[in-house]
Amino acid sequence: MARILIIHGPNLNMLGQREPGIYGQATLTDIDNRLQVIADEHQDSIRCTQSNSESELIDEIHSARGRGTEFVLINPAAFTHTSVALRDALAASELPFIEVHISNVHAREPFRHKSYFSDLAQGVICGLGAQGYEYALRHALDTLNNAAH
Repeated sequence: MARILIIHGPNLNMLGQREPGIYGQATLTDIDNRLQVIADEHQDSIRCTQSNSESELIDEIHSARGRGTEFVLINPAAFTHTSVALRDALAASELPFIEVHISNVHAREPFRHKSYFSDLAQGVICGLGAQGYEYALRHALDTLNNAAH
């Protein structure tokens, strides 16, 4: 059972190659491996997934609760600014989630300043590079473990 689902949106499979001045040198595999180490330290489970397809990400969210997921970390990437459907899937899941962005979207092009997810999210982490995922995971683990006690 993966208690925490980590969703990486479109083009994040290109991390480490794509615009390293904006997104850094870490690959998606590097990020997922680091998150797995943190989950293992807490004796917890995560499931990491990436897709360039909006429908695949929606299907992943739809099936999350049935797999025992209790929390979601999502970097919707470009879908942040375009996907009402992905937002609706998260809302329907009723799972708490944190929105994560590697770059500071507010310091970039104006179209990146609007998120369809932020008002539903428990929190938003942006501009802290790949380490933002780690902060989000630690918060999710703390939240779940505090709720269990």
